[in-house]
Formats: sequence, C-alpha cells, structure tokens
Amino acid sequence: MNYSLKQLRIFVAIARHGSFSRAGEAIGLSQSAVSHSVKELEAEMGVRLLDRTTREVILTEAGQRLAKRVERLLDELQATLLDARSFGVQRSGTVRVASSQTISAHLMPQCIAAGEQQYPEIRFLLRDQPQQQVLQSIRNAEVDFGIVVDPVQAVDLDCEPILHEPFLLLCRNDHPFAALQTVEWSALNGCRLVLQDYASGSRPLIDSALRQQRVNAQVVQEIGHPATLFPMVTAGIGVSIFPALALPLPEGGQLAVRRLVPEINRALMLVRRKNRSLTPAAEVIWQIVREQAERLQQRREQQADY
Repeated sequence: MNYSLKQLRIFVAIARHGSFSRAGEAIGLSQSAVSHSVKELEAEMGVRLLDRTTREVILTEAGQRLAKRVERLLDELQATLLDARSFGVQRSGTVRVASSQTISAHLMPQCIAAGEQQYPEIRFLLRDQPQQQVLQSIRNAEVDFGIVVDPVQAVDLDCEPILHEPFLLLCRNDHPFAALQTVEWSALNGCRLVLQDYASGSRPLIDSALRQQRVNAQVVQEIGHPATLFPMVTAGIGVSIFPALALPLPEGGQLAVRRLVPEINRALMLVRRKNRSLTPAAEVIWQIVREQAERLQQRREQQADY
C-alpha cells in the first residue's frame, strides 16, 4: 500500500473531531485538503472509512477499527521520535577515550578538566595504552575514539590531525650539545641514544628521521615509559630524541633540551571508526580535545620554551 503518514494523521484528526473543518483547524489544513487526503487514503486502501452527511462525519466499521489502532501507533511513533530527538541533543553519559602514555600525561589532563567544567554531566574515562592497543580498542568499539601519533595506516579509521610538534634533543647540561642553541641531526653520528621502544608511535618516526638525515648512531637503551628517558640521560647513559609534548623537564634536574635542525615534526591524530557516528557526548569531548590541542600548540609557539 502506498499511503503516507500525513494521510493517517489527517484521518485520525477527523476521527477525533468528527468534522473535516475542525480537523483542518487542528492540524493547519483547509477543509478541501482534508477531504482530498481522506479520499486518497480510501482509494489506496480500497475501503470506505467515513460516511459523510451534510451535518456530520461518521466512521464506518472499517474506519472505527483503523482509527483505534492507528491513533495508538501514531502516539507511540511520536513518543519514539521525541525520544530520538532528545538523544540527539543529549550531552550526558560516559565517554571513553584511549591515548598513549605521553599524550595521556601531557595533553589529556587539560582535556579532562575542560570536559568536567563545560559538561559536568559527562563522565570522561581515559584509557592509557601503547599506540597499537589504542588502535585495537577503537576497532573493537571498546572506546569512543582515541588520540595517536601519525602515520596511521588504516583504511577503516577516520583520522584528524590536531597537533604538530617537533622532535627535540635531550642531553645532560654538561654535554657539549648543551652549549649549542641548536643541534644538527648529523651531529648525532656515533652518539649513544636512549629511545622509546616500538610500542611508542614516535619510534618509527625517529628511525625514519635518522635514516633521512643519514645518522649512524647506537641505540643503547629502548625503554617503555617516556618518563624513564630523563633519569637515563641524567645518568649519562646517552642522549635522547623525544617529542616536545613530553616537556617540561623534571624540576631540579641536570638536563638540557635543544632544537634539532632541520626541524622534523610528528602529528597527533584524533581517530575513530569510519562511518560510525559518535554519540552527542563523545562528539563534544572530541571537540574539547581538538581545542585543547590547538591551545597547547599556540602556547608552544608563543613561548618557544624548548
């Protein structure tokens, strides 16, 4: 059958008001439009629904049965649509976000604080994981979205860059590099390096940069947690290459940070499953993470504190 929701609503209005004119007034249509709609509905259904007299409109037996059932269904449909609309603007519930350790430590606290301030009804849960586990959590729908280090080779994910930052050199403040304002990548030839292991999204990018700059250095330690870089370098085990996001340095230390030239950057990416909509709550948290990353980048550029 090819009848419309509008036709059914008009029919129910006639059944309620017992008149074409009063039904038209209730739903904002002319009497002729109401009459025409009912005729189309009767023609499509192949049954007479109304008996019309000069004084009143009377439902036939088929019309009575239809009106009783359709009125209830239309009420349920209206309630369902209102519920869906309410969900569409709802900004409450739990949002789960995954990110790697450096991102969790140096970007996500500001995001969580901003989220709690702007949307106290939303519970923001952070999952701190190595990058590959972050990606797997997104694919498995264990989290709403994640923040990772580019490049992400994944056709099943939507990625949005939110922050670009340089790799920096970390050394002891009595190291010859500490006396320089900037350090050439080529100066790292023959150096002992302390780097994060391959659970970090930055490590492949550092390896690529070393190859591009034709640096032949010895990686003497590969560590899992970025905070371990600082005591390793302080102990004189080697120098390190690390992202600007890992700043600031621990207070009272014996470390120095210098720019590496030419500047080589990494990008942080917001990542979610492709062709899957975020909940309204997750959508606003996504926006908060983007805004906080932009503010962080602006502060870095203004302060030039590395």
